[in-house]
Amino acid sequence: MDISLQNNILELVAKGADLASVTDRLCREVEQRAPEVRCSVMRVDVAGRMIPVAGPSLPEQYLQSLEGLMIGPKVGSCGAAAYHGQPYVSTDIETDPNWTKFLDLTRPLGLRACWSSPIKNGRSEVTGVVAFYYAVPRGPTPLERRMVQVCLHLCAIAIEQDIWRAKQVRRAQLDGLTGLPNRSAFTTSLSDLDCSEPGAWGLILLDLDNLKIVNDTFGHIAGDDLIIHTAHRLAEVAAPDRAYRLGGDEFAVLLQSPEALAAPADTARRLLTALAQPIEGSERNVLPRATAGGALIGEGETAEQVRLNADLALYHAKETARGSFVRYWPGIASRMARRLEAIHAVERALSEDRLLPHYQPVFDLVTGEVIGFEALCRMRVGDRIASAAEFFEATTDGKVAGAITARMLERVALDLRRWCDLGIAPRHVGMNFSSSDFHGGRLREVIPEVLGRHGVPLHHLALEITESVYLGQGDTQVADTLRWFRDRGLAVALDDFGTGYASLTHLLTMPVDYLKIDKTFTDQLLQSSASRAILEGVLHIARELDMAVIAEGVETELQAERLRGIGCAYGQGHLFSPAVDVERATQILRESHALLAKRAATVADGKHLH
Repeated sequence: MDISLQNNILELVAKGADLASVTDRLCREVEQRAPEVRCSVMRVDVAGRMIPVAGPSLPEQYLQSLEGLMIGPKVGSCGAAAYHGQPYVSTDIETDPNWTKFLDLTRPLGLRACWSSPIKNGRSEVTGVVAFYYAVPRGPTPLERRMVQVCLHLCAIAIEQDIWRAKQVRRAQLDGLTGLPNRSAFTTSLSDLDCSEPGAWGLILLDLDNLKIVNDTFGHIAGDDLIIHTAHRLAEVAAPDRAYRLGGDEFAVLLQSPEALAAPADTARRLLTALAQPIEGSERNVLPRATAGGALIGEGETAEQVRLNADLALYHAKETARGSFVRYWPGIASRMARRLEAIHAVERALSEDRLLPHYQPVFDLVTGEVIGFEALCRMRVGDRIASAAEFFEATTDGKVAGAITARMLERVALDLRRWCDLGIAPRHVGMNFSSSDFHGGRLREVIPEVLGRHGVPLHHLALEITESVYLGQGDTQVADTLRWFRDRGLAVALDDFGTGYASLTHLLTMPVDYLKIDKTFTDQLLQSSASRAILEGVLHIARELDMAVIAEGVETELQAERLRGIGCAYGQGHLFSPAVDVERATQILRESHALLAKRAATVADGKHLH
């Protein structure tokens, strides 16, 4: 009889049945052989809590009431047996002090006696308990004692198998480097989510932006430290929501908490801010930089659709707003399609030599002299000239932006060479440079090489950047590059001043010769006393810091007069000239030089008369 019981259960274990199935079958086999017995099996976890796994003749409610109880000398027969590591016989539950706290559970079920035996592993650690319940006060019979010995042996095997299987599953679903749940666990989690309620859960996907740079610069050990640091920060800040490492530099956070779902953008910002802290204990000054995209479950959407939406948002963020968070919106695919179309249009224009600079002059507001130009990229499309706004989407692609910069630099150098030969070269021509232009420090090689090849002195070029370019690097690379150029005679202009973040603070560290006041302030100059006050304040600060100010978007003579009145030296805008092609720019330079020559002659005549 004992042999058949053993063989039946071992066959189940060999076939890979789970612990619940094996122990349920065991209990039923026991009860078939001993009809007076109600059999149960409980696991004991590493924290000493009891977890019912089988008890086919006991009500589910009773088993649930035992869930999570700590083992102990006064916790029924099972708790005592597990606690002492020895079998415990309660021949009369009603009079046994170990059962005093549980009589309300046992009386309705007619349970009068219980014999509990601890299950032990090969290291003599208690991993579970087998219990035989009786309807009358009594102890175990010799047959039941033999059966229990078989049960303990079989349960020990089944529990060890279950622990091993759980470890394998856990190992298969954990990232070995960081300890976070991995891509497999992430996929499993998504498949278990309820998709019936819109907004009930969401995803934030994150990519590290600088893992390759860290690996290439400091080695893969530093790269691993960066990944581990990122994982720990994400897990800490995301809690109670769960973070995953999907592989490489990819991470995910599954949003389920009401706070995170109410403001996913705020949640993403907290995650990105937490990541952008130095790695503690590291000798290297490495700051994690990440970009994030996210989506919430929508009406009629599947988990896979939410995942794809978050992927789209992340891709869009990496291409257009690296270092920040983009939330999915229904039109994002169309926006990306437009962007790809713009990229292809610019690539065709580059291959067909249809990208060219147009020049908007910068005037001295007092003398009318042209002190320089801003070179603006234009694209020839058939018989018309397309402004940069029409292909702006393409400039968010780093490769395309770099190609535009290279083409513009070449064209500007050619035009400057011509103006130098004519003796009418302006003080400088400003060219816009993007964040991607500063990556790798190549500007220090490229600009001198191109200008040198055309025989143009470096001081004829001015570097124009926006504050977002300066902030986008997150380190000293931009500032160091600008200082290097200024030491060689190039001017630096900070474009769109007043529209960024903490602009005044960055003036303390940013090497700048010109502040270009954004046209929004010029537009409001005549209507808003606040705008005038801000401009006057900026002019005062600029004088103290030995910087010149250029007002952008000067459209009317009244604006120019007001700017002169508050001490603004230079202006740029349609009052003087829109951006024009090289031929018209050459004519403007000739007119300016003729005006200067005439003024100089007048001054000379005056001196001669005196």
